[in-house]
Amino acid sequence: MWYLEANLEPKSCNPVVTFSITVCIMPRYIPSMPFEDCYGSIGEKTYYHRNGVCYYRRRSRPEFPGTMSQREHLSVHLRALESWRQLSPADHREWNACAVGVVSHRPPFDGKSGISGHNLFVSAYHGFASLGNEHVPLPLPWESFPAYALESVAGAMIEEGMLLMDFNVWLDENAEKDRYQILARLQLTKPGRGRDPGKMRSFLSLIPCAGGQCTIGFAIPEFTELWGLDLPEYTVHVKHVLLDRKSGYRNQYRQQSFDFSVSV
Repeated sequence: MWYLEANLEPKSCNPVVTFSITVCIMPRYIPSMPFEDCYGSIGEKTYYHRNGVCYYRRRSRPEFPGTMSQREHLSVHLRALESWRQLSPADHREWNACAVGVVSHRPPFDGKSGISGHNLFVSAYHGFASLGNEHVPLPLPWESFPAYALESVAGAMIEEGMLLMDFNVWLDENAEKDRYQILARLQLTKPGRGRDPGKMRSFLSLIPCAGGQCTIGFAIPEFTELWGLDLPEYTVHVKHVLLDRKSGYRNQYRQQSFDFSVSV
């Protein structure tokens, strides 16, 4: 007889074995008034989305390791929050007006949820910081991002311990020239291995995107130490966005994976 058991208040995932098949049942969030949906953590529960369905699990509380890059990112975020507090109420109202109609970049990605002016300001601040141009952004109306595609790895070579990777990219020919630059979180693995979000690292493309077909490069220093691999072939996992060099805004991220060989 087949049967499954689901504990609606689990402390962790409960595996159920049926005919040597291990099935893990996670409790699903059932919408109720006044909350239509949930995202993030509250109390000891974390709500998350998978394939458009909201589930919850016990909240994890990992220790903050405090690496150099994490501390740098945190310091940028704290400066962004302080800059927002220094703005006048009139500035806050202007940012809130700019945020009207902007779709949230967080799940469930159904197009129904929006963001506040504070969210848009902090996003723009981080965007300019990622571009190497950290400053207090100006409130600019949101503009739709042009269509683009990361198509394949054009080539990869090692130069003085640095991995230089080129990607074939297509960007709408009508896009404003040199306005958009790709920010990518990358992870190298053995061929065919899956991604580990905790091991992905951020890199900015070396040049902005030109319209039409183009090649965009990334420079990854000390890559063998970064992922503990020194191989002739890899799988690269990429989570990428377009950064608007004019406003600091970014589009919704995309995730892709490519196999490639390193030129000797």
